[in-house]
Amino acid sequence: MNITITGARENNLKGISVVIPRSKFVVVTGPSGSGKSSLVFDTIYAEAQREYLASLSTYARMSLPRLNRPDVDAVEGLSSCTAIDQEPLARNPRSTVGTATEIYTYLRLLYSRMGKPRLSPGDFSFNTPSGACQTCAGLGVELVPDLDKLIDWDRSLAQNAIRHHKLFVGARGWNIINSTGFFDMNKPLRDFAQDELDLLLFSEPRRCQNDAPGYTQTFTFEGVARRLLKDMRDKESLGDSSAQEFLDLCMCHECKGARVNERARSVMLNGRSIVDLVTMEIWDLLLYVKTISGPVADAIIPHIARTLGHLVDIGVGYLTLSRSVDTLSSGESQKIKLARQLGSSLTELIYVLDEPTVGLHARDVEHLVSILKQLAGKPNTVIVVEHDESVMRQADHIIDMGPGAGVYGGQVVAQGTPEEIIQAGTVTGRYLSGEERIQIRGRRRKAKVYLEIRNAGLHNLKNLDVRIPRNVLTCITGVSGSGKSSLVEVLLKKYPQIVVVDQSPVGASPRSNPATYVKMFDDIRTEFANATGQRESLFTFNGEGACQACQGLGYKTIDMHFLGDVRQKCEGCQGRRYTDEVLSYRYRDKNIADVLDMTIVEAQDFFDNDAIGRKLALLVDVGLGYLRLGQSLDSLSGGEAQRVKLASRLSRKGDIYVLDEPTRGLHSADIACLLTVLNHLVEQGNTVVVIEHNLDVIKNADWIIDLGPEGGKNGGEIVAEGPPELIAQSIRSHTGRYLQRCLEGSVST
Repeated sequence: MNITITGARENNLKGISVVIPRSKFVVVTGPSGSGKSSLVFDTIYAEAQREYLASLSTYARMSLPRLNRPDVDAVEGLSSCTAIDQEPLARNPRSTVGTATEIYTYLRLLYSRMGKPRLSPGDFSFNTPSGACQTCAGLGVELVPDLDKLIDWDRSLAQNAIRHHKLFVGARGWNIINSTGFFDMNKPLRDFAQDELDLLLFSEPRRCQNDAPGYTQTFTFEGVARRLLKDMRDKESLGDSSAQEFLDLCMCHECKGARVNERARSVMLNGRSIVDLVTMEIWDLLLYVKTISGPVADAIIPHIARTLGHLVDIGVGYLTLSRSVDTLSSGESQKIKLARQLGSSLTELIYVLDEPTVGLHARDVEHLVSILKQLAGKPNTVIVVEHDESVMRQADHIIDMGPGAGVYGGQVVAQGTPEEIIQAGTVTGRYLSGEERIQIRGRRRKAKVYLEIRNAGLHNLKNLDVRIPRNVLTCITGVSGSGKSSLVEVLLKKYPQIVVVDQSPVGASPRSNPATYVKMFDDIRTEFANATGQRESLFTFNGEGACQACQGLGYKTIDMHFLGDVRQKCEGCQGRRYTDEVLSYRYRDKNIADVLDMTIVEAQDFFDNDAIGRKLALLVDVGLGYLRLGQSLDSLSGGEAQRVKLASRLSRKGDIYVLDEPTRGLHSADIACLLTVLNHLVEQGNTVVVIEHNLDVIKNADWIIDLGPEGGKNGGEIVAEGPPELIAQSIRSHTGRYLQRCLEGSVST
């Protein structure tokens, strides 16, 4: 039996029909923006979810999410479908690896039955009043004032020694301090005695009185730092968030990050507390829990060990169960989701995965593929959106989308085994065969000056001294958990002027588009205003000029109750977002809606404004010339969204750029374009630092800093550093081993 799709038209899909074999490992590939996610997630997964909900009673559906029917004629051969995407596990700081995998639930049960003294499972939960540390309320961290940020020690209170604007001379807060009579307002704070400082900063609220003329008669004084902390904690406070810049998030001084209270921390099992277990690295914990025995343990430990084993197998054994999930990378989040599925005994499911190799070192990709094939062998159908060539070569079946991206994509250009894709001669096929490959630049740039980092000890970094060369392209490499992100975090703290392009989402508002995101739309509205003599505000679809019927969205949402919402083109503006009056004003014979409907390449020919031209050029340079200026960001693929962000950041003036896995979501052909952009930045005199696993980017770096040798406590060292050719010779470097093969297959140009 197969999955048969007929007439799929979601996003840029051109009414395609495709047959996907079941119980196979299937890879869907093609250029970024070619329609892969539209086929896999917006059509297959969306319809599977909708049909499942439709099978429930009307009463049940009333309380469940409403799902739209995808734009497709028919999808047949579906079964229950699970998506493992790039979305974070949770944004709640209370969620940990232990709670997300439910291992902590089993540990709480274990300690409540076997620990001494006896407590209930709820007493080990940091999300309940009976178990949480009272100081940090179970978060493990607390806000503390950074006095060096808050205070200019060489100034007096009369010279604005306290940097918060509410405590400047003449402000109400400053007047209260002055009215107390407690302090010498003209003495530099550096000369304050310790008891004076404690009173100024940490005093509990005190009722004070000053009968002198011009002073408030009765008032309350509270320590400055204490009040800032209270403002940040009190959601109803009238204080503003500007207090945050003077506060740091630090480990809770009471529980030392354990989250639970002293009573829970004191319970022991075989001489260890539950905190000891959740702070072990997962691979060490797996070995330890197997040593716990007894009738109760024999019923609980197998559940714990099985899930821990899956986490080790999937490549995150260096994590701890106490790790907050909001600190995980997208790749780590995805691997934890996958580990949870490995424990399922269900079969005949459909798994859809979005680039599971993201964040994975080349060493770990082969192991990941074996796990995915294990899932498919249960049997299940595993459909993966992926660009990694080593994954494609091991697929049972490949669906190659294209031929281009956006309006130039949305078709199935080839389908079959890896060999059949190679024979088809598509862009993907040519890269698979080696006919096309990303070449190495002809020369390595050499640095004369460096960014210096001394004694970096954040997380697992082992007090490193690092020199990052200026004015070249540097890659920071290493296996997952080796300390790459930690090193960059230290770098950003020392050099806060750095422009960062990270993996945070660009936003999914239907009102945001490439023109607004790169701050180009303001310039476009100015051009229209100057040409027509009208107000700039008239040309925004978020306000004055918007069609009143749809509020500038271009469509109306029809509530279909439990059947899901349906978008219908606005009858008032026919999807053009603006009022008739606004559309009557023209600039170079085009109205504002016509301009938003242009592709970025078309807009380049249309505008001669330098500010607009520079931003359009950046979008073209990152390979997005086919996008329309007004295309909603919520319709972009992951790779497209990241490149819009890249163009936005590159439009900022800066001389140091740090990029976190910029190849995410990019086909090999797109990576070649990205390298051109990065090298252009360097040639303009900038310093570019990239965290990357992609070997085509690594082999084109001028300098590599390879961390490891493993992850977690076994990482945090510099394994090798130097040009790619030197790294390839390193015996200790996992990166070097794979890089050597890559260099052998490349020809310098």
